[in-house]
Amino acid sequence: MTFNTFLRHLREGAKNIFRNGWMSVASIISIIVSLFILGVFILLVLNVNALADKADKQVQIRAYLNLNVDQKLRETVQKEIAAMPEVSKIDFISKEQGLEEFRNSMGDEGKELLEGFDKDNNPLPDAFKIEVYEPTTVPFVAKKIEALNTSHADQQPIMKVKYGKGTIETLFKVTRMVRNIGFVFVAGLAVMSMFLISNTIRVTILARRREIGIMKLVGATNTFIRWPFFVEGTLIGLIGSIITVAVLFVGYDRLAASIGSDFTLQMSLLPVSALWQWGGLLVVLGVLIGMWGTTLSMRKFLKV
Repeated sequence: MTFNTFLRHLREGAKNIFRNGWMSVASIISIIVSLFILGVFILLVLNVNALADKADKQVQIRAYLNLNVDQKLRETVQKEIAAMPEVSKIDFISKEQGLEEFRNSMGDEGKELLEGFDKDNNPLPDAFKIEVYEPTTVPFVAKKIEALNTSHADQQPIMKVKYGKGTIETLFKVTRMVRNIGFVFVAGLAVMSMFLISNTIRVTILARRREIGIMKLVGATNTFIRWPFFVEGTLIGLIGSIITVAVLFVGYDRLAASIGSDFTLQMSLLPVSALWQWGGLLVVLGVLIGMWGTTLSMRKFLKV
C-alpha cells in the first residue's frame, strides 16, 4: 500500500462518519454509554480497593510485657521480634507513653477519669507496637510472638498479644470478597460493552451492504473496500472513548473535590492524577472495539 493510497483511505474513512450522519452518532453514543458504565465501575472498584488496602495497612500487633520484665530481657525480646522476616517495624511503647496515648484517645472525659494515674501510679504494662509487611500474616506473627514465652521459660516476657483476633480475619475476608466481586463486575461489563458496541457498528455497516456489493461487482479488492471502513470504525471508537474519559474525569474530579471539602465525610477518593492510566486504557479499549467490530462485520459482506 502506497502512502497516497493510505491517505485516501484516511480521508474516505473520516468522510464516511459525516456521510452516515445519525448512524455514526448512534455508534458513538453506544460507545460513550457502554464505556461510561464500565468506567464508573472501574473507578468504584479502584477506590474500594484503595480503601481496603488502607484498612489492611492499619492493622497492627500490640505485644504487652509482664510487669516484672527487666530492660535486658525487654531488649532481647525486641531484637527477636525485629528479626522475624514478616516484621517490617517494631516500636517500644513505655507504660508512661501508653498511659498518655490512652488519655488522649479518651478525650476530655479520659483526662478526668485517669486523673489519679501518673508516673508512680500506672497500671499499664510496657508494650511493643509491631507492623508487618503483609497484613494477612498478622495472626501468624502474633502466634510467633506468643511462642517467645517458651524460649524464655525461666521468665515469660509476653503477657498478652492483641491484634483484633476475629475482627481482622473478617476484615481480610470482606476485602478479598470485595476485590473479587469488583473484578468479576468489571470483566463482565467489559465483555458486554465490546459486544454492544461491535453490534452497533455492525448495524452501521449492514445499512451500507449495497454499497459494498456494488464495489465488489466493479472489481474493488477486499483490502480497498475494508480500509475506509476500518478507519471509520477506529475513529468512531476514538471519538467515543475520548468523550467518555473527558466526562468521567471532569465529573470524578468535581466529586472528589466536594467530598474533600466536606468535613462530615471521613473518607477521600483517589486523586485524578493516579487514574490517568485507566483513562488511557479506556481510550485504547474504545479504539480496539471500533477496530474489532468493523473487522467482524466486514467479513460477511466481503464474501459477496
